Amino acid sequence: MTRHPGPRAPRRTASPVLLFLAALLALLPALSVLTAPGARAADGDPAVSLSKKEAGKGGEITVSGSGWRAEALLMLLICGQSTPERGVVGGTNSCANADGRAVTTDKKGAFSKKLPVTEPPKPCPCVVHVATVTGEQALADAVFTVAGHPTADLPEQTGDGKLAVLATTRLEGDSSLLTWFGAPPARRLVFTVGNLGSAPVKDPVFEIGTAHGVYAPQWEERQWRGTVAPGAKAQIKLPVELSAGAHGDYQVSLRYGEKVLAEQPWGVGRPWGVTLFWVLLCLVVPAAVFRIGMAVVDKVRPRPAGSHRTRTPATRRRPKRRGRTGTGAGRDATTAPGATTGATTNAATTTDATTDATTAVLPWFTPDSAPSENRSRLTTKGQA
Repeated sequence: MTRHPGPRAPRRTASPVLLFLAALLALLPALSVLTAPGARAADGDPAVSLSKKEAGKGGEITVSGSGWRAEALLMLLICGQSTPERGVVGGTNSCANADGRAVTTDKKGAFSKKLPVTEPPKPCPCVVHVATVTGEQALADAVFTVAGHPTADLPEQTGDGKLAVLATTRLEGDSSLLTWFGAPPARRLVFTVGNLGSAPVKDPVFEIGTAHGVYAPQWEERQWRGTVAPGAKAQIKLPVELSAGAHGDYQVSLRYGEKVLAEQPWGVGRPWGVTLFWVLLCLVVPAAVFRIGMAVVDKVRPRPAGSHRTRTPATRRRPKRRGRTGTGAGRDATTAPGATTGATTNAATTTDATTDATTAVLPWFTPDSAPSENRSRLTTKGQA
């Protein structure tokens, strides 16, 4: 018996869309593996490593870091009297601030920068202190030894000393005349603190932050010299200074440790002296340029023809014509009877020369039409 094969069932093929989705799901684990290290580096704790653990003054080391915020501005300092566990005792007053270096992290939060080795103002143990300058605060320390630098034990911890502001803060001081012309405005932040702990607080280091508008405050360390005993209080005055030409509404903040103790608004007036200076400059300079330009134009412009004849020596001597009336009239009334005939002759000759020069200067007069005393007067009608 022969079996005839029946019609075959159609074979199902996968849709292209389903194939694309399946391939994408297969690639997701690989993509997560590729992107995970970068994310961990950005989200991890900041770390610092040094090319050398010890170097002498005048040398150079390379400081590298990772795990920092992307494109953050950092400050590198060599600090004395510090350890990674206790941090920088005494703040940046224990660091070689003049020889510090600034660096900006890359998009992955890493950096590498050369740092010159210098002796800090405090004895070792020393560290290389790395901290952010702006934005959210982050810091890290790496143990470092400055060869040949003195070594001393760290000061004892103050225990449970805690400072708190007991009264309202205020700003003291007035602006000087130079501030009206753009000098940096300066004040003193006055506040009263009390020690709520059980141990004294010696030479506390505060931080003063100034913020303008929506920008984050810029913090600067200010150390107060003195000791606040447990249960005691003290009035503290710290200087506050803004940049040159600053004006508008500012916010002054006071921070001790990681806690903000107080905030004080500060309204700074506009330096109108600078505006007045520019206004006067815009008025005086064009006026001076205009005067100089007019003087130059008056010097170089061409003179009209014949203008040089308007002022001649003959014109100035014209009043002498009154003396030429005759032999007797031409003589001055104050002349002595014994005057020489030569002097009279010279005066007559000079007068004739002056008259001729005057006649030459006045072209509308001709020798025939010039007035003369010898010409007979014309008779009018009806006169003989």
